[in-house]
Amino acid sequence: MRVQFTKMHGLGNDFVVIDAVSQHVSLRSSHIQKLADRNTGIGFDQLLLIEPPSRPDADFDYRIFNSDGAEVEHCGNGARCFAKFVTDRELITKPAITVNTAGGLIELSVTKTGLVCVNMGEPALNPQALPYQAPPEPDETQTVVLKAPDKLRSFGLISMGNPHAITIVDPTDTPPIADIGLALQNSPQFPKSVNVGFMQILSTTEIRLRVFERGVGETLACGTGACAAVAYGRLVGQLDSKVNVATRGGNLQIEWQGIGHDLIMTGPAESVFEGEFRL
Repeated sequence: MRVQFTKMHGLGNDFVVIDAVSQHVSLRSSHIQKLADRNTGIGFDQLLLIEPPSRPDADFDYRIFNSDGAEVEHCGNGARCFAKFVTDRELITKPAITVNTAGGLIELSVTKTGLVCVNMGEPALNPQALPYQAPPEPDETQTVVLKAPDKLRSFGLISMGNPHAITIVDPTDTPPIADIGLALQNSPQFPKSVNVGFMQILSTTEIRLRVFERGVGETLACGTGACAAVAYGRLVGQLDSKVNVATRGGNLQIEWQGIGHDLIMTGPAESVFEGEFRL
């Protein structure tokens, strides 16, 4: 079987995007692992599969697979690449695109400037949505204090359709990101693992963010991580409703008016090259 693909990235978070609407595709976990290898395969953080809709209120199904072959619920940077791909390929012509993910429906649109706007829905503030298994119980800001490899740290528990634990770090703090990330991801308190974010608050309208993603490791950017970080910053009263998120790969704009409102993410998406592989 020959499969056509497009390599894309959102702020350095890189993807292989496969159109399973126009071609037949059948991938196993072992296939994805081989394709993800940066030495002997194509190399990517995640593989995105575009499929015909499985529900009448969606234009497409959007499936996401980590480089370890595991399917996950959501990916914000991938969603922007998804929107650019289906628009560039004219798989859809209307301006607003509704896609069905394992985490629910999301709305996408490509702006006149080429940036992609994603309505991520309302952050889930119920720890069971991650899921998270107490003790300890989160407080009203969704904060729990957990033992990390270096010290006790406070984490905000937010679901953006996928699980996030965010800790606020000050400029002098140099946390062992991989050690902390792996410790939480392997903890029985997070039975489906968790993406671990490290947020430095520069002002009420700007943060720096690094994210250690489950099944991948630290990436150059994480869209859902940026959304979760801003949501948590809002809950603890340290951020305004519009925030610029600086990642190692570039900037995202996040807007959230607060509980009862959808969260909006805006940022770039880029095509890199096209190719074909054989299974």
